[in-house]
Amino acid sequence: MSKLYFRYGAMNSGKSTNLMQVAFNYEERGMKVKIFKPRVDSKGGNRLVSRLGVQRAADFSVGTEDDLYHVTEKWIQEEGKIHCILVDEVQFLKAEQIDQLLKVAIMLKVPVICYGLRTDFQMNGFPGSSRLLLLAHSIEELKTICTCGKKALLNGRKINGEFVFEGEQVAIDLEDNVEYQSLCADCYFKFQRKSLKNKNK
Repeated sequence: MSKLYFRYGAMNSGKSTNLMQVAFNYEERGMKVKIFKPRVDSKGGNRLVSRLGVQRAADFSVGTEDDLYHVTEKWIQEEGKIHCILVDEVQFLKAEQIDQLLKVAIMLKVPVICYGLRTDFQMNGFPGSSRLLLLAHSIEELKTICTCGKKALLNGRKINGEFVFEGEQVAIDLEDNVEYQSLCADCYFKFQRKSLKNKNK
């Protein structure tokens, strides 16, 4: 039985790199892979971008109204068997699009491997990730470390080099002076307290 997989990790845990490695492994064996990337993730345009410098074009830029089951079904009708669907930045998908990916795995018998963040910079869940945590057959953490050396669990947002803890859920890395840093819980709360103290001065 084909399954729906969720591989999550904090920022800079190698999610996009891992995805491209999986795609390479399939294709090296003569198998066909398709890649979804949410359109809202404007970094790199329609390309997946790894910190290691590796890039790859996505096969479909997903808008909020796109039905991923129908897109996959059409691919199969036009091109034949697909051996794996890979999804980058899956946290940005809508909950119903995760349901569509589950149908792809079960009804179209195509494994779907999703990569993304579990929580945002305020420790809240994203719609896509929250739904995956409920529905995925397999959930795996891709680990990385905080600058202090502890395991990173959370994502800190910086604007102009300063940590911020308020704002819109979606702000793309390296755009409008926004950047992210993976943090352990200790460092996250330390920077949060410092930010609140500076705000109240």
